[in-house]
Amino acid sequence: QVQLVESGGGLVQAGGSLGLSCAASGSIVRVNAMGWYRQAPGNQRELVAHITNGGSTKYANSVKGRFTISRDNAKNAVYLQMNTLKAEDTDVYYCNADITGGDLGQYDYWGQGTQVTVSS
Repeated sequence: QVQLVESGGGLVQAGGSLGLSCAASGSIVRVNAMGWYRQAPGNQRELVAHITNGGSTKYANSVKGRFTISRDNAKNAVYLQMNTLKAEDTDVYYCNADITGGDLGQYDYWGQGTQVTVSS
């Protein structure tokens, strides 16, 4: 059994910064790619940022230059630093991880979601 536990998020004024953290725990052999997604009510979940086990990153065009994804492989953790936040960044943010479990199967896991609200 694997869990992804998120922390961070909250309320911030436009132009401000927030950081999100997510740590995986449980029966883990290897954490492969990790990422952050966001979803507004009634909308599809969309990719915000993605990072491979080797550290290669990609970002949604809407956040390039403002958000930075990073990870700590020793802690099975992924982070999202969000700067110059805009009202349109308001969403529920979800951590995602592709994990090789103790049975050597490969599984996709999601965090519980954390609300980010940017006031204009």
